[in-house]
Amino acid sequence: MALNIVLLEPEIPNNTGNIGRLSLASGSTLHLIKPLGFNIDDARVKRSGLDYWKNVDLQVHESWELFLSKYPKAEFAFMSSHGENDFYSIDFKEDMFLVFGKESVGLPKELIANNKDKTFKIPLYSPHIRSLNLANSVGIVVYEGLRQLQNAE
Repeated sequence: MALNIVLLEPEIPNNTGNIGRLSLASGSTLHLIKPLGFNIDDARVKRSGLDYWKNVDLQVHESWELFLSKYPKAEFAFMSSHGENDFYSIDFKEDMFLVFGKESVGLPKELIANNKDKTFKIPLYSPHIRSLNLANSVGIVVYEGLRQLQNAE
């Protein structure tokens, strides 16, 4: 079982470090799409990812367009608080790409508009919160995907 975690222009090194550790633990590949809001060698990335960072299956892409050209047949699920469907309804597939936006603004509006049927949200049960931390969101979705894939075997 393997999934691909895609961070589109991540901004916070600690989140990326934590997600790197999660990628390794879950057997997922981590894709970072530039521009990044930090240097990949930033001590905060490594501190959050601990000594695991060197073992992370990491792919860094220069742009969204170049990333798409490298994976023309990829199946995507886009994660956004603006998604109309809960992430529980994702039809997880082996090697699926789970795309998360940057911490400050999420995914670009155009990307969401062009992929409405593939855009999902994590339900929030309080009116006092707009979104979850990126690393937490990735963990929730990845492990639900692995659970579904494992149960499908």
